[in-house]
Amino acid sequence: MSTEQPDAEDAGPTLARNHTVDAVVAALIFAFGLLVATAAWKLGARWASDGPGAGYFPFYIGLILCLSSLGIFVQALVGKARDDGAFVNKLQLKRVMQVLIPAAVYVLAAQFLGLYVASAIYIAAFMIILGKYTRLKSVLTGVIVCTLFFLMFEVWFKVPLFKGSLEPLRFLGY
Repeated sequence: MSTEQPDAEDAGPTLARNHTVDAVVAALIFAFGLLVATAAWKLGARWASDGPGAGYFPFYIGLILCLSSLGIFVQALVGKARDDGAFVNKLQLKRVMQVLIPAAVYVLAAQFLGLYVASAIYIAAFMIILGKYTRLKSVLTGVIVCTLFFLMFEVWFKVPLFKGSLEPLRFLGY
């Protein structure tokens, strides 16, 4: 397994610039702040006879989020010191997706297979695909690690973890 980083020209084209990502994140934070402020206003963001209403402080938190994100948005798009550096290139995005997509599939699989079975598959798949380990070593590692977690949580600590809607470990009596 090589740990060398590829040259900048080998990494592929830049897919996003820092100032663009800053602007998008600022817009998302603005939308969240607006949602918080609107919900807090409906809840009662005014000062009542007995003190602040239930939405008083959340309203101002939402307002602060909106104002700060507006400042970041303007700075990202027209600021003198805006960062035009590369946020992500094609190779970097590929590496992130190699982890993000299997993680999302793992979360979905855990809903049906439970944490133990889904985790064993996840560990083995990562070892085979990204780690380039042999299938036998990968499957054994996944099964052993999840068996130890099963014994630790279910048997020793008596803390049941989610078994999934299909309950593949039902035959063990758990």
